[in-house]
Amino acid sequence: MSPLIISLDERLSNPGDTLPVAGHLDQDGYALGDHEFSLPDGMDYDVVLTNAGEGVLVTGLLKAHVVGACDRCLEEAAFDVASEVDEYYLFEEPEDLSDDEDEADYELVGDDHTIDLAGALVSALVMETPFVVLCRPDCRGLCPVCGANLNEGDCGHGAALEAAREEDRLMASPFVALSGLDLGEGGSADEVPGE
Repeated sequence: MSPLIISLDERLSNPGDTLPVAGHLDQDGYALGDHEFSLPDGMDYDVVLTNAGEGVLVTGLLKAHVVGACDRCLEEAAFDVASEVDEYYLFEEPEDLSDDEDEADYELVGDDHTIDLAGALVSALVMETPFVVLCRPDCRGLCPVCGANLNEGDCGHGAALEAAREEDRLMASPFVALSGLDLGEGGSADEVPGE
């Protein structure tokens, strides 16, 4: 991840002071679990830095066009992300942290009076990345038998698998033992009386 260093100058010297910052970050991509995503156009951000007394609060918006692989068919899947940025940078490390505060979400302002916004932007991007990425909402995926992309056509294995599942379901029925029962008078359980 490329750093995005913002210098905190006299415009943020007093509590309540704000500094708007907008721009573009040429980030190639990011990872989320086993997924790799690319950002062909980088990401755009528009945030406001606010001196909150004990630190700097960064809030705003992030926009990016994201390209990854479809979880069903493995083809290219693209989507747009518009996410809220919300990060807190403390001027000093808190002295006494309770167990709850120990997990608090904050960064520290650098010794050179700068902050790195890159981490906050990527966190915002990750938060809005879908857990399941699809090339389209009705993606049919890959055939479990031959691996054909079912969006491009039916390979025929789906119907055979469904027929086998139905046969298994019928054979698992507790009444399957009655199907060959001889009811006497030359009839079987499959015949309807009076016919």
